[in-house]
Amino acid sequence: MNKVELAEKVAEKIGVTKKQAEDMLNAYEEVVTSTLKQGGEVTLTGFGTFMAKKREARMGVNPQRPGEKIQIPAVIVPKFKAGKSLKDALKASMVSVAPVAEIPVTPTM
Repeated sequence: MNKVELAEKVAEKIGVTKKQAEDMLNAYEEVVTSTLKQGGEVTLTGFGTFMAKKREARMGVNPQRPGEKIQIPAVIVPKFKAGKSLKDALKASMVSVAPVAEIPVTPTM
């Protein structure tokens, strides 16, 4: 699902125009981005937490010349940690969609 499709679903779900739903998604994006830039976290209870994490500098391998080492600089990356309700919902959908087949076991001697 892309942003336009998400805006359509949100508009349909809450009874607003697609333009209003898209504006809400854009505002949400801006708020999350600015909060993470300032070092904060955005927590949607049950759904998950968006946070910024610092990835330390490290040595790596040049993909064009595998024998050559390169220094990879430190960088700040976005991270998402799923909440309990989201995890439980996905687990429940996996159980109902794909049941585990039993494998017969034959004793060996």
